[in-house]
Amino acid sequence: MMGSSAAALTGLMFVVITLVTDAIRNRPKPEDGLSTFSTPTVYHFCAALLVSGILLAPWRSLWVPGFAIALVGAVGSVYIGRIAVRTWGLTSYRAEIDDWIFYAVLPCIAYLAILGSGLFLAHSSRIVLFALAAATFLLVFIGIRNAWDVVTYLAIRPNPEPDENTTPQ
Repeated sequence: MMGSSAAALTGLMFVVITLVTDAIRNRPKPEDGLSTFSTPTVYHFCAALLVSGILLAPWRSLWVPGFAIALVGAVGSVYIGRIAVRTWGLTSYRAEIDDWIFYAVLPCIAYLAILGSGLFLAHSSRIVLFALAAATFLLVFIGIRNAWDVVTYLAIRPNPEPDENTTPQ
């Protein structure tokens, strides 16, 4: 269920970005907003899909999938650190408290839980699987919330006035 949801939502994000391309192009430094707010959303969906796929494989022991899942958590934690630094340095938008919570704090908690779950999967799988499921669900819910946030921001925020020094295309 988690994997198919994450896959469908990833595809939906591609559709949304395609539909709002004109709105994005007319913004100052559109690549900042995309890499800071939209790309992590797709990343969360893909991480949930990857964790689901790892757990579906018929492993002979739990240490291999545990290592793979721990790697997903470690890479995700580092990635969220990069996103937090990028968010702090934005000049075209100042992040608010809910941005910090949903784009940095909660994803960091989820990826650290995935990292810990992967490290302990072979030792106490029952409890660890509940933690892993909760962290993966958290990533999907964060992704849904953040996708909605990006789309409504682009739909509601008026386009900036054209610069006098540029010519219309």
